Amino acid sequence: MNEDTEISKRQQNQNSTMCMNNYVLRRVAYALTLNMKGMLETFNFADYSLSDSELKGYLLKDEQDGFVLLPDYILIIFLDALIIQKRGKKEGAENLSQSERVKLSKKESLTNNMLLTKLKIAFNLKAEDLIEILLKADFRISKGELSAFSRNSEHRNFRPCGNQLIRNLLTGLTLKFRLSEES
Repeated sequence: MNEDTEISKRQQNQNSTMCMNNYVLRRVAYALTLNMKGMLETFNFADYSLSDSELKGYLLKDEQDGFVLLPDYILIIFLDALIIQKRGKKEGAENLSQSERVKLSKKESLTNNMLLTKLKIAFNLKAEDLIEILLKADFRISKGELSAFSRNSEHRNFRPCGNQLIRNLLTGLTLKFRLSEES
């Protein structure tokens, strides 16, 4: 395989990961029935501001005009803001300026394992809760399999979390929150 083909494959993989970021942002917003104003308010919990047009570009589907790929660091900031909104600020956590938060978030590499962890924290979910939510989406998983996603990547029982689990978790969260609102 030549170098250009290898670079192209890496870029496609990066773009599909970033499209997944857009998907996650849209699905969390939908599950929580957040409109644009609600999403911008959520970002404010992390002292991060976006313009309406920036957020709209991230929320569009990839085939729509005006679609903008959501970088990892902005999804990390959104998830951190969601955690602060749902659970409050961590004791002893320092207030970061927007530029400091961006710099810190850009140092992190967003994986599905990290995404799963941040969603678990934001919604205060235990393993049993996750299993129940995934069952709502007709996805079966054991407690042991779930714990493998939370392990250190160097641990022998570590397992990378796939897109399928994330998609099913988001579907389950949508069913949980939207159905409970309608009841």
